[in-house]
Order: sequence, then structure tokens, then C-alpha cells
Amino acid sequence: MSRRVVRQSKFRHVFGQPVKADQMYEDIRVSKVTWDSSFCAVNPKFVAIIVESGGGGAFIVLPLAKTGRVDKNHPLVTGHTAPVLDIDWCPHNDNVIASASEDTTVMVWQIPDYVPVRNMTEPVVTLEGHSKRVGIIAWHPTARNVLLSAGSDNLVILWNVGTGETLLALEDMHADLIYNVGWNRNGSLLVTTCKDKRVRVIDPRKRQVVAERFAPHEGMRPVRAIFTREGHIFTTGFTRMSQRELGLWDPNNFEEPIALQEMDTSNGVLLPFYDPDSSIVYLCGKGDSSIRYFEITDEAPYVHYLSTYSSKEPQRGMGFMPKRGLDVSKCEIARFFKLHERKCEPIVMTVPRKSDLFQDDLYPDTPGPEPALEADEWLAGKDAEPILISLRDGYVPVKNRELKVVKKNILDNRPPPGSRRSQSTGDANLSVSARGSTSLPVPGRQPPRGAVAHGMSSPCRGPPAMPHQGPAAGAGGRAGRRVPRQRR
Repeated sequence: MSRRVVRQSKFRHVFGQPVKADQMYEDIRVSKVTWDSSFCAVNPKFVAIIVESGGGGAFIVLPLAKTGRVDKNHPLVTGHTAPVLDIDWCPHNDNVIASASEDTTVMVWQIPDYVPVRNMTEPVVTLEGHSKRVGIIAWHPTARNVLLSAGSDNLVILWNVGTGETLLALEDMHADLIYNVGWNRNGSLLVTTCKDKRVRVIDPRKRQVVAERFAPHEGMRPVRAIFTREGHIFTTGFTRMSQRELGLWDPNNFEEPIALQEMDTSNGVLLPFYDPDSSIVYLCGKGDSSIRYFEITDEAPYVHYLSTYSSKEPQRGMGFMPKRGLDVSKCEIARFFKLHERKCEPIVMTVPRKSDLFQDDLYPDTPGPEPALEADEWLAGKDAEPILISLRDGYVPVKNRELKVVKKNILDNRPPPGSRRSQSTGDANLSVSARGSTSLPVPGRQPPRGAVAHGMSSPCRGPPAMPHQGPAAGAGGRAGRRVPRQRR
């Protein structure tokens, strides 16, 4: 007789709990655009939410502490001329956020620490390179100012936000609409899912597909994929019978899955949120009212179901707080920002512990706000792991650091002009020589009454008169007319 042994895990009793009503963000008109993005981005300072807006696209940025009812006249970020589809905070600057829109542009914004008085309409930089709507953006995890964007033109572009220039453009790699793009831990590889049912692992600097898998999930609905800490690929998709499914794959051996599990029958696309420090993946479906979470280990069956957080109302979107924004004194290992139709509700995931001391096993060193590389170093082929920080004393957000954009002048690349006399200088010389010495004041001689020397203005007669240009020119004026002497 065999006895079933319960698997030991410190995350087996993780539970989710919504915050109190006064700690929610209420009266927010969440966007109704039909696009499978999270509609919400969070960092240790701000929460940003894509909202309904007339005459273009907009999103609202709120300080984390500004809970309760949001003023209907609260300033928005309104620079796009069409609905905003995706937003993402920069991991190396908590005041910089990027937005992608149906107007084919990507904009990067500098959010001040104070609440602005009026809407923000001027981005720090506008990135134009797509020919159709841009639905996906993702910052590089370790290199400064490197931003990825993917559009409905099946094009992936990597930008250097510091100069506003294109670093790389990955063309002819995707035959159809791109569903999602994700970086690995050090930013050396990309994983993409596409409407042609292929999952691709791409080395962007070599512009080549390293590994590829056709139809990891047999259904026709969209597939999502992310990298795990060990370099494996976690996917969510659908079976032929429209059951939702999750899978774990080794990109070095894409033929057979490490794990493949069926979940339930629903239409909502599962958005995976992965915590590399605890190896827990949280699955949030649009239109669902629950959050399922699994632990990924190196023991069979490799993807272990932990629990489910359930609520009554469905979610329109979800934001996921980085690890450095959590409250370590309460053993908080994740915090979600669930979007309802008119509000945003934070949900706290906690590991029950009796001790109030810092829990080293729950909070290993985590990626901090300092970049490990510059954009040029990464483009030259250098890789680096994220710079880690300790959360033992909690994380204190740094002050606002200004994003400086240095655009290169295309005129700098042209050869310098020769020693040629400019037209304006020549005209000035010609005009002086044509007038001769009569236009200059002569020392010791008074100008005739009614006439003003060229270049000198009379304080009582207004603007200087026109110089004498011949008999015809003085027909309408008094200064150029000769008065005949009267005969006795």
C-alpha cells in the first residue's frame, strides 16, 4: 500500500486578499478597446491605467498613495491621436513610461513626482517607424534606454530612446500578426508568438531565429509565451476543443514538452505574470474572475498547481508590481492591480508566517533600478545579468531622474561648406556701393531741412525717410522734391 506524500513547498499556502475599499482607486473609466494587453502598468511609485478618451488615446497616472475616488478632472496623458493599446514602465527609471497606440507611434513620457495641473500632451520622444498600429512594447531588462515595439505590420523594432533612433528592425521573421514578445533574464534572446501558430526564439542582434516550434497548442486562439529563470519557455494556449492549456518547453529540444496540462473551458486569453525570484507564474484571464498560480520546479510534473484566488467580478485587465515595490514586513510576495469597469482593486498575495523578521528565503536579491549595460554596449554584443539589490531594509524609490534625449543632427554628417560669400553679405555690399558716399553723414555738414541721413533716425519725425532714388521717386514725398526759388 503506497502512501501519497504531499510535496513540500514554502509557497503551498500562498493566499490572495483584496485591500479595503478606501485603498482602491475608484471612478476610473477603463478602456474598452478589444486588445489582449493588460491595460495597466505598475511600479513602486505609480499606477498607470489606459482609459476611455474622446478624440484620441489617453492613460491616467496616479501616485500609489492617491487612493480613493479619482477626480473626474484629474490630468491625463493625452498625446496619441488614436486609442492607446499598451503601456510599460521603464525598469531603470520609475518616472519614465512608454505607450503604444493605434496611431502607429510609440511615445516615451517623463512623469513628474507631483500631480500636474493639466493634461500632458508633449512626450519626451516620439518613435515613428511602424506602418500599422503598435500593440506591444517591452523595455530591455538590463540595457539602458532600449525599448522594443511590435506592430500589426509584423515588424519588431528595437529603439534607443536616448537618441530616438532605431537600433534594429526585425523584418521578414513573422508571417502574420504578433501576439506577444518577451525578453529572457539578461536580454540576449526574445520569444515571440504569432498568428501563424509558431513560437520563435530570436537572437535580435544576429537577426536570426534560434529555435522554432509549430503549434505548441493545437487550438486557433492566441498563444502567450514567456521565458523562465532557467531559460525554459512557459506557454498558455488552447486545445482543439477550446480548453485552455499551459505548457513548459525546452528551446533546445522543442519537439517534446517538459509539461503540458489542460485547465478549463473558457474564451479568455490567459495572461502569464512570472516572478523569477520564487518561480511562481500567475495566470489571469481577461473576463475571468480568478487568478490561478503555479510553481515551476525541476521535479516532475515540473508545473505544480498551488491555489486559486477567486472573486465575484470579472477583470478587464491586470497590473503586476515588481518585487521591489512589495511590503516585505508582511511577507507579501506579489501584488496585482485588478481593473474593473470603473475602478482598480489591488490584490495582495501573502505567505503566512508567524515571525515578523525579514524572511531571507522569500526575498532573495532581486533586480534593482540600475542598468547593467548601455545601449551601445548591448548592441555591440555584450551581455550582463541584472544588478541585484537586497530588500532586507525595504526599497525606497529614488528621486526623479530626467530622461535626456540627444538627437543626432543629420547636418553634422555633411562636409563643411567652402569659403563662399553669402548672398546676404553680397547684397549688403552692393547696396552700400550703389548708394555711394551720399548716404553716409559727412562731418561738419548739416543735412538739408526735411531730409534724414541714411541710417540715422530723428527722435521727433518717426521712422527714417527713404533715400533719394531719382526724380520719380520723390513725386509723392516732400523730402526728395526741389523747391523752386521765387522770383522777385
